[in-house]
Amino acid sequence: MSTDSRFTHKIWNEVELSKMVDGGIPYPMLSDAGGRIGSVYGVYEEAAGVNIRGRFIIDPDGIIQAMEVLTPTVGRRVAETIRQIQAFQHVAKTGEVTPSGWEPGKKTLTPGPELAGRVWEVWKPGDE
Repeated sequence: MSTDSRFTHKIWNEVELSKMVDGGIPYPMLSDAGGRIGSVYGVYEEAAGVNIRGRFIIDPDGIIQAMEVLTPTVGRRVAETIRQIQAFQHVAKTGEVTPSGWEPGKKTLTPGPELAGRVWEVWKPGDE
């Protein structure tokens, strides 16, 4: 979502994004021309009339589970966003927790009083 018009999004997808992603972006890009949604999320820069780069992972209940705001000069890493979405989905499905750097298929933790103060015994960075 950006403050650009839907027409600008269409052209950007057809002329540029479709050359980076086969067939273009497979989801709709939304326009926030007045910055109302960006204002709600705290990323609308009124003086410039633009939304600064923000990424929000919102669960099916409408609760923000993760957010990241970057300056326009720093790019985002799509693979990290996908990894985080997979982690949130795993947690919602299993009740387990995912340690730092978790990837699908790697070791998870089961929360509980017996784990408190013992994470270092059961998980180390790089564990599979």
